[in-house]
Amino acid sequence: MRHQPDTAFTLDISRLGRRPGDLIAVDETIVSPSRIGLDLLAIEAGAPLHLDLQLQSLSDGVLVTGTVSAPTVGQCARCLSPISGDVNVRFTEMFADPDAVSEADTDDDDDDDEVGHIVDDKVDIEQTIVDAVGLELPLSPVCSDDCPGLCPECGVALATAEEGHGHEVIDPRWAKLAELKVADPQQDSQ
Repeated sequence: MRHQPDTAFTLDISRLGRRPGDLIAVDETIVSPSRIGLDLLAIEAGAPLHLDLQLQSLSDGVLVTGTVSAPTVGQCARCLSPISGDVNVRFTEMFADPDAVSEADTDDDDDDDEVGHIVDDKVDIEQTIVDAVGLELPLSPVCSDDCPGLCPECGVALATAEEGHGHEVIDPRWAKLAELKVADPQQDSQ
């Protein structure tokens, strides 16, 4: 029999009846044990995660549905300024009861690793939450829809730069010509 270590995301289902249709609700706030999200925007470790879940007994496992909400922090993909917000994710996940799954079902099922399992009357929803949050957050978050980003030449934030900020850029293919002096025809005649 498998044994899994308990985490903040481990739910004890021992009080959930084994008759199909039995329900329990979980409404609690836990502390995120690790960073959850993407490179530029995530739920930080130590942030509060509010779980509003419903656990329903099925003939071959437990169905967990609900929402997870938490504050997010990160940086704008255009100007790199700090941003913050909230994420509210709805998910549904099935956890199979190894005792209720027949041998025929497991032989034909190549997706066994993709279905969570009940272990010692507990289910671990960590990967479900990590996946749901990762799909909900934007890959390129911005501080505002019209954020102009950074100057490609000097890196200053264009939103705070002086009006008309710019740099004279010479095409590198013509740069050597800029070094040549133009001869003054009047000096040549003297």
